Amino acid sequence: MPPLSPYLKAVVENLAVDLLNPSPASEARKHKLKRLVQSPNSYFMDVKCPGCMNITTVFSHAQTVVLCGSCATVLCQPTGGKARLTEGCSFRKKSG
Repeated sequence: MPPLSPYLKAVVENLAVDLLNPSPASEARKHKLKRLVQSPNSYFMDVKCPGCMNITTVFSHAQTVVLCGSCATVLCQPTGGKARLTEGCSFRKKSG
């Protein structure tokens, strides 16, 4: 292998970030298409109605108002990106 030029040697030595093994925190900050492995920002979640304790599955970026199936309470309202949960609603991300 030929010797590296002084400029390239300085660049190689001063690279402080491991590009092949990024930290999970740095991957979460990146745009969904610029991650090492592309993955979406959206997810499904179980939302519990504060009135009747019924559980409804809701998309995180829902574009319509989501109502409870049994008592017709508003569970979340759309915004420009993620849906905003109604105050008092509890949720958990679905894993699979």
